Amino acid sequence: MLGDDKEVYRPEFANAALKVSEGTRENLWSLMNSYQGRDSRSIQRSIVNHVEYTLGLTRFNFKDFNAYQATSYSVRDRLIEQLNDSNEYFNSQNSKRVYYLSLEFLLGRMLQNSLVNIDMEKKYKDALTDIGFKLEEIYEEEVDPALGNGGLGRLAACFLDSMATLDIPAMGYGIRYDYGIFKQQIQDGYQVEQPDYWLAKGNPWEIERPDVAYPVRFGGTFTKSGSGCGVGRWEGGEVVMAIAYDTPVPGFNTYNTNRLRLWRSRPGNEFDLQKFNDGQYDKSIMERQRAEYITSVLYPNDSTWEGKQLRLKQQYFFCCATIQDIIKRFKLNNTNWNDFPKLNQIQLNDTHPAIAAIELLRVLLDVERLPYDQAWMIVTGTFGYTNHTVLPEALEKWSVNMLQSLLPRHMDLIFFINQIFLEEVKRRFPGDGRRLEVVSMIEGWEDKRVRMANVAIVCSHHVNGVAALHTQILKASVFKDFYEIFPDKFLNMTNGVTPRRWLYCCNPGLAQLISDTINNDDDWVTDMRMVEEIAAYADEQGFVDKFKQVKVDCKKQLQHYIEKTQGIHIRLDAMYDVLVKRIHEYKRQLMDILYIIHRYLQILGMNEEQRRNVVPRVVFIGGKAAPGYKDAKGFIKLINSVADRINNDKSINDLIKVVFFKNYCVSNAQIIIPAADLSQHISTAGTEASGTSNMKFTMNGALIIGTMDGANVEIAQEIGKENMFVFGADVHEVDRYRAQTDEYRKGRLDGRLRNAFRAIYEGKFGALNDDIKGYLNRIEAGSDHYCLSLDFASYVEAQERADRTYRDQALWNKMAIIGIAKSGKFSSDRTIQEYCAQIWKITPKRIPNPADKPQNRVRSFPNLTQLVQNK
Repeated sequence: MLGDDKEVYRPEFANAALKVSEGTRENLWSLMNSYQGRDSRSIQRSIVNHVEYTLGLTRFNFKDFNAYQATSYSVRDRLIEQLNDSNEYFNSQNSKRVYYLSLEFLLGRMLQNSLVNIDMEKKYKDALTDIGFKLEEIYEEEVDPALGNGGLGRLAACFLDSMATLDIPAMGYGIRYDYGIFKQQIQDGYQVEQPDYWLAKGNPWEIERPDVAYPVRFGGTFTKSGSGCGVGRWEGGEVVMAIAYDTPVPGFNTYNTNRLRLWRSRPGNEFDLQKFNDGQYDKSIMERQRAEYITSVLYPNDSTWEGKQLRLKQQYFFCCATIQDIIKRFKLNNTNWNDFPKLNQIQLNDTHPAIAAIELLRVLLDVERLPYDQAWMIVTGTFGYTNHTVLPEALEKWSVNMLQSLLPRHMDLIFFINQIFLEEVKRRFPGDGRRLEVVSMIEGWEDKRVRMANVAIVCSHHVNGVAALHTQILKASVFKDFYEIFPDKFLNMTNGVTPRRWLYCCNPGLAQLISDTINNDDDWVTDMRMVEEIAAYADEQGFVDKFKQVKVDCKKQLQHYIEKTQGIHIRLDAMYDVLVKRIHEYKRQLMDILYIIHRYLQILGMNEEQRRNVVPRVVFIGGKAAPGYKDAKGFIKLINSVADRINNDKSINDLIKVVFFKNYCVSNAQIIIPAADLSQHISTAGTEASGTSNMKFTMNGALIIGTMDGANVEIAQEIGKENMFVFGADVHEVDRYRAQTDEYRKGRLDGRLRNAFRAIYEGKFGALNDDIKGYLNRIEAGSDHYCLSLDFASYVEAQERADRTYRDQALWNKMAIIGIAKSGKFSSDRTIQEYCAQIWKITPKRIPNPADKPQNRVRSFPNLTQLVQNK
């Protein structure tokens, strides 16, 4: 029997749409074969099966198929085996599970990561070479699914990888957007957003599950009976269906395979035949269009009421389907609802999925008819909340009127929970009206809004920050009043990144050097603390020479990529200075480009002798600005204008090159990060929650120039401040600076900064963008919230230190090697282990090794079932 009672994938539901020849799409299924001891021939046969089955061929011409698609389906077959085995084992053991809810999942390309995790990369490489294909070229055919905007989505992907690797029974839940975050093009220096239809050529990694579908209701009316929160019936409105699409997530060096389940929206009724027959052709398909809009675009523009409503619909849509799915799985083996938190832990990745807590409460009350006290205990025992921002303006809020119109029962429950919570606060803090106003879930009097962060805090058993400084700020300011109410609820979980993708896959030369040096095969890939052994070789010339060659090879790869994609030639002997992340005022890309202007002006004023002592640099700045963020888009225009002037100035002999690294994403991050010499993390102290790119760069041998903000603080503690270029005001100094008058700040404007402004105003870098002119004018007038003027002098001095150190290559390489050696803390494996121990209270559940005979693997899981029966 098919379905989530067993969650075994069968051929008729695989829906593997292979793109072949003129675009033929057919369901396909190849024989299940064991990959233990598989040779080149059997892998080739597996790939060929996909083409022959699809086209009905008995002989096959390699010109007739897409090598990437066929190879990917072949790999996915093996992942399905492992996924079936893992699910069956977890179900048979009634295992506790973790569910990670996130509006974003930036997975990156899947083929290489999957082959590495199942230890099949070399075998596939050999097999494909024998039939005339290069695996490295096939990797480049894969579309990067941009289902996220930055660190939030990439962190979610790293966590999925670590949970599978650590044998934690877990699932990710999110949305299968038709269009991911936009593709960024640059026209006349400006960012131009183009749609990213990442599914244009199909997605071989997902499995459509039409058998896993749930109704999701919007609008209508709720009729309540009883006092207090009551129980009742929610009827009417619009009902859409959530259809599941599953992606296997294999662990490294384990048979455990988890899954990411993404929901796609479909109408409750496909087609209104009566309206069509009445000649109302547009209205006959209107319901379908409204339903499909929900999962059409990641982060629709929310500057209008309709845009805000669509974003709220997205959030509730995936949360509602997810809660139904989790409850269905729980009911397979359980009848006692008090066991629900013992077997299910749901982690909210920021506030986007916070409505899931209210949805679970609604189901427990109105569907399962549990008493309120029991239902509330289950909710607060199930949810954990991860906060990702210290910026008050970034904390999500929804109009009460909008929530009431779309989700009437949920608004009713929020009012009720808030009333009970505020009564408790009154008892504990009598007469503290200010505190009541701050911690209330409802903000305002006339234009009332729901504070989703407050909802998440009250409904969760733990609230965590993502870096030590971030958590400290949450406790001391952002959520100070909540911390005083719930001191045991707040804790820190410093972020991490998966070393599988961010070292082992993206920098194979360095990975091999580490393995060879510490006489270890690949054990360090799951225990990054082992890498600390290479610190002993930081002064050993043979090792240093090999490390230098690895960096040169990575630079050559980046050099080729830039020339191929942007037509810019960059020199290999320069310092590669990189700032790549989302474009935002607080991340201060503006300060970087103003420093480059200062550096350029300096070089113009030098004689030939002085220029010979200048360290040549290639400066890379990359990232996307939100479509409606005018200031950030103005920064991009300025960066490109400066690049155009500097790159075409032959008089400076390529002492500076500036490259705007367009359409920054996971796949090209894997090219630029290993090649970087200097990595910039220069946010205003107290604004960056954590940052994870700083961890990736350190892990790959780049030195950080940065403020004591976010995870930079802990990186400095691990590798030593002496191995970084630290500058800038700390959090307390920033607070004091902001408390001053505009007149005071205006008087502190650094002279070098004024010169850079003047060069811009005088048109040295082309016509001045009005947005940039206004922004610079505000800084000159003392409106300097992100402290460019406060930190600029210190930033210039840190850059000069970086130059001096780079001239001493022995010292530079030693610092880089120590950074790699001491980066073990920043593996996401460590982060997940801390979540498991302190928040989720879950232990690993490793599935038994499957049979190694192909005939025993035609049907999934026979031997595992027997093992379970024998226990």
